[in-house]
Amino acid sequence: MTRAAIYVRISRDREGGGLGVARQADDCRELAARHGLAVAQVYSDNDLSAYSGKPRPSYRRMLDDIAAARIDAVLAWHTDRLHRSPTELEEYISACEPRGVPTYTVKAGPLDLSTPSGRMVARQLGAVAQYEVEHQVERQQRAKQQAAADGRWGGGRRPYGYEADGVSLRSDEARALAEATDAILSGASLRGQAAEMSARGLVTSTGRPWTANELRKVLLRPRNAGLREHRGEVVGTAAWPPLVDEDRWRALVSVLTHPGRRTQWSSARRWLLSGLALCGVCGTPVRATLAASSSRSVPSYTCKTGKCVSRNAEELDVYVGAVVVERLSRPDVAELLAGPGRPNAGALQLDATALRERLDGLAAAYADGAIDVRQLREGSERLRARLAEVDEQMAAAGRGDALAGLIGATDPGEAWEGLDLHRRRAVVDTLMTVTIQRTRKGRPRGWAPGSSYFDPSTIDVAWKG
Repeated sequence: MTRAAIYVRISRDREGGGLGVARQADDCRELAARHGLAVAQVYSDNDLSAYSGKPRPSYRRMLDDIAAARIDAVLAWHTDRLHRSPTELEEYISACEPRGVPTYTVKAGPLDLSTPSGRMVARQLGAVAQYEVEHQVERQQRAKQQAAADGRWGGGRRPYGYEADGVSLRSDEARALAEATDAILSGASLRGQAAEMSARGLVTSTGRPWTANELRKVLLRPRNAGLREHRGEVVGTAAWPPLVDEDRWRALVSVLTHPGRRTQWSSARRWLLSGLALCGVCGTPVRATLAASSSRSVPSYTCKTGKCVSRNAEELDVYVGAVVVERLSRPDVAELLAGPGRPNAGALQLDATALRERLDGLAAAYADGAIDVRQLREGSERLRARLAEVDEQMAAAGRGDALAGLIGATDPGEAWEGLDLHRRRAVVDTLMTVTIQRTRKGRPRGWAPGSSYFDPSTIDVAWKG
C-alpha cells in the first residue's frame, strides 16, 4: 500500500490539550481509508503558526522524509495547514514534484503537484490563504490600535499583577510589584528582588521562577502606572487601575534605564565601598582587589590610578557600617530627611503633556507644508531636550528614599544588618562621602601585637546634606 504521511497543525492551541490537531488527524485517517492509503507517520506542529516564519520541526522532518523516499503521499486537513506563504509552497512543490507525491486534503480535495494544472491550483489556494492571513493581521492591528486609543487591554498573555481579564488586580502580585518598585528605588538590586520573590513562592504569569531580566521587563511596563502602550509608545491613560503612581514608575524607569547602571554582578560590587569611597591622594574612586600579604590574599581597597592607598576591605566595611548605625541612632536623625523641596509632580506632568503636544503640532505643521525640514528639526531638538529635562525632574520627584525603614527604626543596627549590599551602598551614598587617607608611618598608636593595623583616624567621613 502507498505510504502516507498525515500533517496536522494549528496556530494557537486555546484548549491546551492538542485536541485541535487530534481532530485533524482523525479526519485525515478517514480520508486515507477512502483512498486506500496506509498511514505511515503523523507529523504534528501544535500551537505553531505557519505564517510567523518560526521553524516547524515536524514539517521540516516530513520534507526530509519525502526527499528520502520514505513517504509516497501527504494528507492534510487543508492546504493552509501545510503552508501559508508562497516561499514555503514552492519548497513543498520542489520536494513532491520529482517523486510524484500527491497531496490529499479533507477540505480542498486532492492536488497532483506533478502536473502544471495541479501546481496552478496549489498556488491559487496558497495566494488565497496568504490574503486571508494578511487581512486577519490587518484587522487585529486595527483592533489593537483602537483598543489602545480607548485605553482598553488588547489581550494576550495574562499580565503579572492582574487577572486574566487584564483589568482586575491580583492583590498578592500587585503588592509584590509595588514592593519591588519601592525597594529598587531605595537602592535594592533587581537580582536581589527576583531572588526574594522566588523565595516567597511567587512565580511569573507563566509559572516560571523570577530572574532579574524578567523582573526588569515587568517593572518597566507602562501598564503598571495605569498607562496604555501601543507600538512602544505611551498613548494615554488605561482603563485598568495602576499598581504604582506614575511618578514612582517614571522614577523607576529612569533608574533601570540609566546608562551608568550596572547590569552584571562583578566582584567589585561584593564590597560596600567599591566605587563609592575616594582616594585621599588622587581623588579617584577606590576599587576592591586582592592584595597579597605574607600568608594570604586579603580583599583591599585601592585607587584606580597609582595605588596611592590600600586598606583592608573587610575592616573598612565594618567600620563604615558602625558609623552609619551610630549616625542613625542619634536623636537628631530626623534632620537627615531635611533637604531641598521636590518639584511639583503635577506641574511637571502638565509641562510634559504640553511639550508632547507641541511636538505633535510641529509634525502636523511640516505635513501641511507650513514649515520646512530645517525648522522641523531645530524645533524638535529644542522641545525634546526640554522634555528630557522634565522627564528627569519627574523621575527625581518620585525617587525612593534610601533611608526608608531606617529613620526612626527601633534598632538601627538590626535594620542595617537586614539590608542587602545594594541597599547598604545606597544608604552610604546618600549619607556620606568616605575618603581613605594614606596611613602614617609606623604602627597605629596603642597597637598591640596580633591585632589589626586598621587605623580609623585615616578614614574621613563627610556627611552630606
